[in-house]
Amino acid sequence: MRVRYLLHNAYGVGGTIRTVVNQANALCSDHDVEIASVYRTSATPSFTIDERVRLVSLTDLRPNGSRHTDPPDGNTRFSRKTRRFPNPFIYRADHRYRRWDPVVDLAIARYLRSARDGVLVTTRPALNMMSARLTPRRVVRVAQDHMNLDSYGPRLRAAILKSYPRLDAVTVLTEHDLAAYEKALEGVRLERIPNGIPPKDPSTVAHDRPRIVASGRLAPQKGFDMLLDAWATVSAKHPEWELVIYGSGPGFRKLVEQRDALGLRESVRLPGVTSQLDAELSASAMFVLSSRYEGLPMVLLEAMSCGLPVVSFDCPTGPGEVITDGVNGRLVPPADVDALAATILELIDSPERRLAMGEAAYETSRRFFMPSVRDAWERFFASLTPR
Repeated sequence: MRVRYLLHNAYGVGGTIRTVVNQANALCSDHDVEIASVYRTSATPSFTIDERVRLVSLTDLRPNGSRHTDPPDGNTRFSRKTRRFPNPFIYRADHRYRRWDPVVDLAIARYLRSARDGVLVTTRPALNMMSARLTPRRVVRVAQDHMNLDSYGPRLRAAILKSYPRLDAVTVLTEHDLAAYEKALEGVRLERIPNGIPPKDPSTVAHDRPRIVASGRLAPQKGFDMLLDAWATVSAKHPEWELVIYGSGPGFRKLVEQRDALGLRESVRLPGVTSQLDAELSASAMFVLSSRYEGLPMVLLEAMSCGLPVVSFDCPTGPGEVITDGVNGRLVPPADVDALAATILELIDSPERRLAMGEAAYETSRRFFMPSVRDAWERFFASLTPR
């Protein structure tokens, strides 16, 4: 069977990219698998892609419209000027595609129209809507929602509900999101398949280093501003503990300014993206998820697979379906900064409880190991392809 994945940018480091690479790597031993990337932000991808998986770039551009070979502040494309005009298409409500670039649109359309058979999996609302309109019906068209329906604004949600009935299937990450789609959509095949992570052996690390890790795109969704506010309380009582926030994004400068204004320069580091996240997690005592909203965060599953207890806002969606409060981690009311600080302090002061939660977290993570998730995708694709 031929399986194609279409990503916004396969060269980045986000959870959607990591999820799709894991899926492609797991399926390529038995199937013809391809990952297509609309944009290209570097010469090589950040995640290791199996050599049996084809990686193709539809354009040679960064998402801002410049060529990936241009200097960081340079742009040699004349056609970038079209981005000054409003996007006239239905997918404009997806924030990644607000700016119109006809060269990019044409590249996506050609790729979708060129599909001849097998399964085409698109991975964000704009691409899902374009596939619904442009991909030939002889191809099985699957939309993956890596966030959740309730998190989308009114315009985007309306566009989704108008376009998705043309697709063959929509997959979601959580039971909560499955219920939301079942209520909003009729006549569309819906399936819940969680993110998958590579299997790991039980960690032998003691997790007694006084360090807490967070990771994700440095953007408002991830709530690192709230985490810094909570850390001001934690650091005042435990100055020997360190918080490390891995990731990159548009919010970096603002977070650094907030950290310094709170007097946390000595206890908070923002070192950027790391290619050794598993090692960094294994060398820490706790993981904190401070997001305002999520899908099913990959980094949450990865932290638990490294034997770390997790303190997380009970945001929509994902954490509440993975974390059993007080067993394998702690759930905190959404956006409650004081409760987040108090819960972190509680676990800092309870090393034995931290270790017990970490062991339970690892056992929970086994449900998401890639062999099991791969089997779910195999069964799902097999149910769709006999047409």
